Amino acid sequence: MTNEIKYSTCCKRFKSTIYKTLSPYVINTSRILTTTQPPEIPKMQNGQVANLSDDEDWSCDEVEEFGALSVNLKSKPTEKYPAKLHARKVAKHLGVKQGLIYLPGLPARLLEDSDQMEVFRQRRYFYYLSGLNLPDCVVTYNIQRDLLTAFIPPLNQGRAVIYLGQNPSPEEIKENYDFDEVSFTPSLSEFLNHFAHKEYGKIYVLHNEQALKGLVSKSYSFKDGSNSDLYVNPFEVSKLQSAMNAARVIKTPYEIKLLRRANAISAQGHTNVLRVIKHLKNETEIEAVFVGTCILNGAKQQSYGVIAGSGENASTLHYMANNEPLKGRQLVCLDAGVDWSCYASDVTRTFPISGEWTKEAKEIYDIVEEMQESCIEMVEPGANYRDIHMHAHKVLVVRLMELGILHNGTFDEIFNAGTSVAFLPHGLGHFMGLEVHDVGDGGNLLYGMTEKSWLTNFHEMRKDPSSSAASILAPNQVITIEPGIYFSRYALGLYLKDKRYSQFINAKLLEKYYPIGGVRIEDDILVTEDGYENITTAPKGAAALKIINGDPADATTEEQTKGWFSRFFP
Repeated sequence: MTNEIKYSTCCKRFKSTIYKTLSPYVINTSRILTTTQPPEIPKMQNGQVANLSDDEDWSCDEVEEFGALSVNLKSKPTEKYPAKLHARKVAKHLGVKQGLIYLPGLPARLLEDSDQMEVFRQRRYFYYLSGLNLPDCVVTYNIQRDLLTAFIPPLNQGRAVIYLGQNPSPEEIKENYDFDEVSFTPSLSEFLNHFAHKEYGKIYVLHNEQALKGLVSKSYSFKDGSNSDLYVNPFEVSKLQSAMNAARVIKTPYEIKLLRRANAISAQGHTNVLRVIKHLKNETEIEAVFVGTCILNGAKQQSYGVIAGSGENASTLHYMANNEPLKGRQLVCLDAGVDWSCYASDVTRTFPISGEWTKEAKEIYDIVEEMQESCIEMVEPGANYRDIHMHAHKVLVVRLMELGILHNGTFDEIFNAGTSVAFLPHGLGHFMGLEVHDVGDGGNLLYGMTEKSWLTNFHEMRKDPSSSAASILAPNQVITIEPGIYFSRYALGLYLKDKRYSQFINAKLLEKYYPIGGVRIEDDILVTEDGYENITTAPKGAAALKIINGDPADATTEEQTKGWFSRFFP
């Protein structure tokens, strides 16, 4: 659709007046700006269009007939989620020329003993081959025919329309999504029977329960009067998931755009928390500011539960109660990321509530910062993520020995004992994508091993540093780097009871560090062809402190901050 605003005059002498009138909105007559919705004419700032999105198109033309100026606002085709490209990637990893990939989406469900609906969260494997974030849908991909088909629920009728509105039609789905064909779900059984009885190849499903034998009959009569009998099971359940994992771990450019957008919104949430942290009284308010910011930016689903641990709560890795007062506590560990179009972000920042570090907190933060920065520098294609993980532990041991927290032994003695796991009891990172802990070629764990205790994993990696396919980084993977140091009374208490570790830990000195709780810093890292790109933009370190303390360079003044804050807490 083209929306055209014409400023016309019947006399050329008025043309200069028209240009003056429009001059705040016009850069030049050759620049084009596109939008899927008719936007307001953008204003200029320093010779450039302000707030100009990548989706907006505009042009200015002279209308020769009257010598008038025509400003055209026109739409261009919206880029679609590349479901067909994803389907071809999966087929390539399956290694077959024939067959049908069958993926059901999540059905709409009621809460138990309730007439209220569960919060809908689409199945991620289904979404990868469809881009559909709607309930009760199915997607199929015919490998030989290169045919991607969506099956959607029939249009609502009667009371359902009154209560729920109308659901999309096949025409709307086909226009907005990357499907070759769109049909209603009642036709699914006929479609599957036609494939099973008349075409070649298996029907590939993720799980046994998705091999819906009721949809495919051993004996089937077709509308043309022909009959067919099946003598073998048409379903194959062992290959699809690993093929999809291998496809999903290498992100397409479109997926990377979505991950960047999720990170950008999360960064705004973290920034707003920094701006108001001095005014907050409770962890609950931190969560409210972050989630509220995400919703204001159109992102309503968090990638995981917000972790806003203050004081010693920061030593609990997945602390989500977020209900304790901030008074008298040194730090907050805020681990929070939002979904954008089903793609996740995972961002952690640790900062002093007062805007000033205590001596002990600054010491620990500096170590974690060094751990993260040096680990990020190791990211490149071909790097073994296990080596990066072990490097983080080596930095931790060296620096805690300098502080005297680790003592009574050499570096090798302390490191080889696994003492560092008492302070860093989790993995350094994971894949990112449709899940916050996304799948990879070989499973969910980036390390390419079955997850046990991290002490066991540590010793396995120390004794056998050989790589696995999953732990070797490749271009267009997105991973996290999230080192931390924690002073968990419970965890350290276990190590202090065991002489293999307690001999190296200065128990008396720990009392000075317990109030810190824990420090974690986490960014999402894109592996590029020649290294990496950090796609997380949330402020951290010195930049975060400047915002907390009202850096003049930050556009938000104290008065503005309180005004923004009052939108959530009058």
